[in-house]
Amino acid sequence: MVWPFNHFRKPRQAPRGTIEAIYGMIVTQAREPIFYRDLGVPDTVNGRFDLLLLHLWLLLRRLRTVQGVNQAANQGATELSQALFDRFCEDMDDNLREMGIGDQTVPKRMRAFGEAFYGRVQAYDQAIGGGGEALAAAICKNILNGTGMDQARRLAAYARATEADLGRTDEATLLRASFKYPPALTEDITP
Repeated sequence: MVWPFNHFRKPRQAPRGTIEAIYGMIVTQAREPIFYRDLGVPDTVNGRFDLLLLHLWLLLRRLRTVQGVNQAANQGATELSQALFDRFCEDMDDNLREMGIGDQTVPKRMRAFGEAFYGRVQAYDQAIGGGGEALAAAICKNILNGTGMDQARRLAAYARATEADLGRTDEATLLRASFKYPPALTEDITP
């Protein structure tokens, strides 16, 4: 029997284990040494933050394209996207507190993280649609601090390859956290 008041129920959220698994994949991929050793990403708090944002953006971009055969798949992708963003915010808050940032300063820093996230999402979305050098220029500016255009081109090629790989991953696999990011090998990411 269908309960007549289901529409008053809080919407179902993505399972916590799925969120942790996917967010763990994002963090693990963003920490791959090759990005820092061979592709010029500064091995700093900011460099790691920027790579985390790049990988989160790539997955959220893919989740925006989920066109499931039913409304449940579409809603699942929306819920997963929100839950991943919430987990990112929780992680940033935890990291700030571990670094000894005071309770009064944390909200200001979190606002700055949010602005950085939305600014980069907008820049990367516009750049990836622009083709050519646009994504490399955005990556150079946001991740490589304006230097190393050759490395930025390689990172942009990696981002495009990752986007294509995620695009070939079916929706059910994405929603179950059964996918993997492609390896970040320099041989595989030449522009």
